[in-house]
Amino acid sequence: MIRAVFLPLLLAIQFLTRLPVSAAIPPLDEAQLKVELRRSVLWFPLVGGLVGCIGALVLWGTGMLWPRFVAVALLLIVEARMTGAFHEDAVADFCDGYGGGMTARRIREIMKDSRVGSYGALGLMLAVGLRAALLITLPAALLIPALVASAAFGRWVAVAAMVIVPPLDQPSSLAKDIGQRPGLAILSGATLLVLPFLAPLATIAPGALLVGTGCVLLFLLWFRQSLMRHLGGVTGDCLGFAVYAGQLILLLGVAARWPAA
Repeated sequence: MIRAVFLPLLLAIQFLTRLPVSAAIPPLDEAQLKVELRRSVLWFPLVGGLVGCIGALVLWGTGMLWPRFVAVALLLIVEARMTGAFHEDAVADFCDGYGGGMTARRIREIMKDSRVGSYGALGLMLAVGLRAALLITLPAALLIPALVASAAFGRWVAVAAMVIVPPLDQPSSLAKDIGQRPGLAILSGATLLVLPFLAPLATIAPGALLVGTGCVLLFLLWFRQSLMRHLGGVTGDCLGFAVYAGQLILLLGVAARWPAA
């Protein structure tokens, strides 16, 4: 029972972060690894929430010493180190592929290229800059709840994308490693796990959270259509882009200045 819960969670932490958990993971053969990786997808929102909570502590602590924009910059540095800039790398690769590729094959080739082109550099700069701007301008009462909620919800978006878009058969990708796409049971469990991280924000700004969530769902519908049209499926870079896009869309919904009724 303990192994069934904690091994997939440890694998999710190992996959999404650079936190030192490898020593606690026992050796697994290929068949066992596929099973446990498939189970680990369920825990992605929890790992995102953990990243968000650690980031919140960094933001709170540095915010007592420096202005908000400095604290946000330090947060982004610590988070990039904690996650290995995993999703930022995916954003750059996705933007390069979609910007420079005209066919599905060419898009995949560009995404695999370790070099960053103009589309990737610009896309990453704008994505990170927009996230920083949103965190800097959020009202103080919403800052920590929105940071934690967006971190968990962004990883939920990746789980949802894995469920609704078939994976491309590519080596060295999560979709390839788990052997099959997750089902609705995984998505339901991930949804339950993300709710506690959304709850504080829901109590403060329920309307903004509802709008942000609705916009993320619309993004997922567009994302699926776009991926099926241009690629025929989803890759790891696409999932990483979905994580970052989910965070940005939720933060945009929370930070928006809605007109008074």
